[in-house]
Amino acid sequence: MGRRFAVSTVAIPIAATLICNPISSSARANDIVDEWGRVNPPPAPAIKPTKADPKTTALLMLDFVQHDPYCGDGKPRCGATLPAMKRLLGNARSHGLIVIYSVAGKYEASDIAKDVAPAGNEPVVKSKADKFLNTDLEKILKEKGIQTVIVTGNSANGAVLYTASEAALRGLKVIVPVDGLSANALYEEQLTVWQLANGPGFGGQVTITKSDIIEF
Repeated sequence: MGRRFAVSTVAIPIAATLICNPISSSARANDIVDEWGRVNPPPAPAIKPTKADPKTTALLMLDFVQHDPYCGDGKPRCGATLPAMKRLLGNARSHGLIVIYSVAGKYEASDIAKDVAPAGNEPVVKSKADKFLNTDLEKILKEKGIQTVIVTGNSANGAVLYTASEAALRGLKVIVPVDGLSANALYEEQLTVWQLANGPGFGGQVTITKSDIIEF
């Protein structure tokens, strides 16, 4: 008689099944560029009135340079923020807040828009998007005992976003008036405000507000 062979009824291991039957490329998730047109903007963050202690609060006026590509004639959204920022600046000065400016690139303090230009010995730092980078900004804030910064400025998705988020990550409370920031496009401003309100590790340190509901 010939040999009889038993047929195994043991299931093939799952891992082996996957090796033999790899997932079809058509089943893989699309990346964000593939899905770009399907993205819907989230709800706008709440605008909240806030109160700041003049003794421990600084107003940061970032990159209000009166020339393009900053706040010149080609940047109408930046120009539109200047009246409100002029009022906020006057209110801050009248309450004794320290005011700190920034510029970038080839520009100096003399290039800041006249409506919001530095007065007296108000400090000016010079850096790229993050105004803490290679400047005395942190030193100035610490020496003055600052615990809260009001962050305003041009290039919202540059100077405002990176300086405000860095301030929050360094333990400072951050106030961002939405009528005091501008960029080349609405999406860049929207991105900035959403990220500052929701960013992991710092969103809880940030208050989104408007300049006329900041109380000193």
